[in-house]
Amino acid sequence: MTSEPTLSIIIPAYNERARIGPALEQVLACIQQKKWPAEVIVVNDGSKDGTADIVRAIASKNSIIRMIENPSNCGKGYSVRNGMLHAAGDILMFTDADLSAPIEEAERLFAAIRDGADIAIGSRWLDRGRQTKHQPFYRQMFGRCFNAVTRFVMGLPFADTQCGFKAFRRDVAYTVFQLQRIERWGFDPELLFIAIKRGYSIREVPVTWGHDERSRLSYLKDGLKMLEELVYIRWNAMTGVYSRDVSAFQPEVPVPKS
Repeated sequence: MTSEPTLSIIIPAYNERARIGPALEQVLACIQQKKWPAEVIVVNDGSKDGTADIVRAIASKNSIIRMIENPSNCGKGYSVRNGMLHAAGDILMFTDADLSAPIEEAERLFAAIRDGADIAIGSRWLDRGRQTKHQPFYRQMFGRCFNAVTRFVMGLPFADTQCGFKAFRRDVAYTVFQLQRIERWGFDPELLFIAIKRGYSIREVPVTWGHDERSRLSYLKDGLKMLEELVYIRWNAMTGVYSRDVSAFQPEVPVPKS
């Protein structure tokens, strides 16, 4: 394995004591098997359940793992941005700690970027035959409805905007994530909206995916918040937030909103 990583795998984690250990074991096994020159960055989002201790113990025995601590519980969007703007790879990806999409599927994202895409996004809906465990019907309906609203409001031509399995070329990630403003669940459509506005190419890739019953997403509370955030994204676009020049900026993580 080379001294400098060419792949960075970012895993946001909030109270993931039950899942983070097995997840890191799977990620490490995959990296070893495929001989990926990779680093793994776990972003601890103010966990209170010992998640950080588990990560530290595993990292002490595996030099490719490091942990970044958020100043408090700042949200998934903030956590992913924090990891991305501290990553050193040429290709940067993030995945959920539940590994609903097996980490081996990341090779499909990497291949799309090596083939010329600036961004590759995993999709649960392009090939439903790849779903190993389906969501309950009400979750499927909510997800599809939210995606339809997102496509309409944001003009995003993707079958699945919310899958937590996305990869970026490093320079593209540094630009997109410096412009990101949504810090919780609704950050995925914002990333894609910014990328399209900046002229980046995005390839949607079908991935194997299995629903995890322990998902913390509240489809009523968080769904309403995400709809509010879609309006916020359109406002940011109208006021030029996403058009500013970031080429002269060094990667930095904004202070979380109070």
